[in-house]
Amino acid sequence: MKAVDVRVHGTVQGVYYRAAARAEGARLGLGGWVRNMSDGTVALRLQGDPAAVDVMLGWCRSGPPAARVDWLDVSDAAPDDTLNDLEVN
Repeated sequence: MKAVDVRVHGTVQGVYYRAAARAEGARLGLGGWVRNMSDGTVALRLQGDPAAVDVMLGWCRSGPPAARVDWLDVSDAAPDDTLNDLEVN
């Protein structure tokens, strides 16, 4: 299992980034969460099959059609067995 923390910078709030990320994460069978942050970024915890996490990171680099992603900050995280679905917080 691979787990990462991601911070997405750009125009990513108010463009359905979280809902689209949840749908894509569910399609890939990932666990974790996605939430808006007060600084205008979106934060995600992603965990699951390493290949699926890598595919999701690729998706995060573009996001939904209305988003403009400038860059991602990605760091390794410890897996959490209680995170079975990708939840929007």
